Amino acid sequence: MKIREMLEHVDHTQLQAYAVWEDIKKLCEEALTYHTASVCIPPSYVKRVHETYGEKLTICTVVGFPLGYSSTEAKLAETRQALQEGCSEIDMVINIGDVKNGDYDKVKAEIAALKQCCGSHILKVIVETCYLTKEEKIAMCKSVTEGGADYIKTSTGFGTGGAIIEDVELFAKYIGPNVKIKAAGGIGSLKELAMFLKAGCDRIGTSRAVGLCKDMDLEAEYGEI
Repeated sequence: MKIREMLEHVDHTQLQAYAVWEDIKKLCEEALTYHTASVCIPPSYVKRVHETYGEKLTICTVVGFPLGYSSTEAKLAETRQALQEGCSEIDMVINIGDVKNGDYDKVKAEIAALKQCCGSHILKVIVETCYLTKEEKIAMCKSVTEGGADYIKTSTGFGTGGAIIEDVELFAKYIGPNVKIKAAGGIGSLKELAMFLKAGCDRIGTSRAVGLCKDMDLEAEYGEI
């Protein structure tokens, strides 16, 4: 796989609390130059980015981020506003407390409600694997699949751990055929990017991939794929 092709799977991300407009603008310009899948930005910047770049960029934002324990109604309100302001993709965080309580049907219902709100727009579901047991991860594969989401995503990047290959391999075994995988959190090298793509990820959430590729031949084949 060429380095340019790898970048086409990247959600170029800036979600730090202290991100200013210049940070977001730099992210967007890099995304346009390197043709990343999207920019993943805080909800407060969605409208400005859409007004500035229009349809040239695919805008992704986060809902219920990063802890996931806001109400479904609040998550729906966030989703509606983001879509109205020009967002195309939503990365929602599940209610981890519901998972720990074993209330998997409630998690599924929330996912289904947000997917209905998203309609044809992409919904990615962050399950925050660092807090889950293997059994809970398998249960979340079922909830994400039956809830109708487009992607299952490993991590927020703000938890106690990020993406690991073992979780991606587990997802690939238990998700339905219409669900794709996004890995995020701690992916900081081209070798790791290639490794996660090879393991079955369709998207990678990272703030570092573009920076790593700036001085490289984007048409060159990357040997780790």
